[in-house]
Amino acid sequence: MPAIQPPSKVLVSGANGYIAMWVIRDLLEHGYSVRGTVRSAQKGEYISKYFAEYGSKLELVVVEDITKEGAFDEAVNGVDAIAHIASPVYTTGDMVGPAVKGTIGILQSALRYGQSIKRIVYTSSGSAVIREVDQPTTFTEEDWNLKAVDAFKEQGENASNIVKYRSSKVLAEQGWSLVHRYVLVLFDVSSLPRLGAWSFVKEHHHEISWDLTVVNPTFVFGPAIHEVANPTSLNFSARLFYNHVADPAKSDEVAKQSLSNTVYTWIDVRDLGEAHRRALETPEAGGERIIASAGPWSWQNFIDTVNSLDPPPRLSKPLPKGNPGVDSQHSCMHYFDNTKSQRILGMKYRSMAEMTRDTFADYEARGW
Repeated sequence: MPAIQPPSKVLVSGANGYIAMWVIRDLLEHGYSVRGTVRSAQKGEYISKYFAEYGSKLELVVVEDITKEGAFDEAVNGVDAIAHIASPVYTTGDMVGPAVKGTIGILQSALRYGQSIKRIVYTSSGSAVIREVDQPTTFTEEDWNLKAVDAFKEQGENASNIVKYRSSKVLAEQGWSLVHRYVLVLFDVSSLPRLGAWSFVKEHHHEISWDLTVVNPTFVFGPAIHEVANPTSLNFSARLFYNHVADPAKSDEVAKQSLSNTVYTWIDVRDLGEAHRRALETPEAGGERIIASAGPWSWQNFIDTVNSLDPPPRLSKPLPKGNPGVDSQHSCMHYFDNTKSQRILGMKYRSMAEMTRDTFADYEARGW
């Protein structure tokens, strides 16, 4: 498929979200036009003010419920590409249904009414890639987290939020074709789409005019530009970062062991915004599943990093110390191979020091 180029118009779902705001900003800064979806006109007010300098290059449309059939029918009309980012994250109740219905809903609308669409980029998650392991493992785009779906099959609504979230990402990205043996146990299939994103494209390949790229980010950290009133209103991953790295009340003696033992991988939200744009405009990205990850981390790594900044951040609270100097990256169980993102998208990831410095500068500016 040919790549889109400025001034193409891109539909960005969930426009007021942490990741989506950076995707929009990156697209606008590179000459694209953006149509963003929000759940209410009120939720779009902050976005309009933040991007006021771009005038008519940004428009917002209301999609109250992404799970309703035809929710995106009008939104997809006249756009050249889609970045589908809206999805539930670590909420109570059903996360699987909304994730699957929202993803298939926007693809169905693109099939029916998106005559000018050339590419759709879907934001999945590293959680759809990894599985629980007992030794350090490097995961690639060939891996799928079927263990999470298996756990959800066994535990049902009693499953933890993380199991539900990971299952939602697997099912929304791939669909029942990958995990068909679980469908009758998990759900009344008449209430949910049978397909996930990849399965939908495979089944409708002879009808669609666009191709699909999936981006699988790991933990997303970095400064926020969406509407945030206080630390408790940060999104899930950014709030975790603040609680562990900036708030000594939550990063205390009791938590010292977990500060060094909790090790995953991360990406700067600004790099993720760039990765979406590159996935939209790079021809070779069509049909690819691409991991977006900068590397491993522990909370202690970030704490040591912020304490080494010169000049130090000026916050309303003292910085946590944890166990200074403890290097725990060797205990990381979930490594991600990010070479495809570098080879196809040309990604160069920000360092831990740069992300931490800029995030704490954001805290300072907010008076935290």
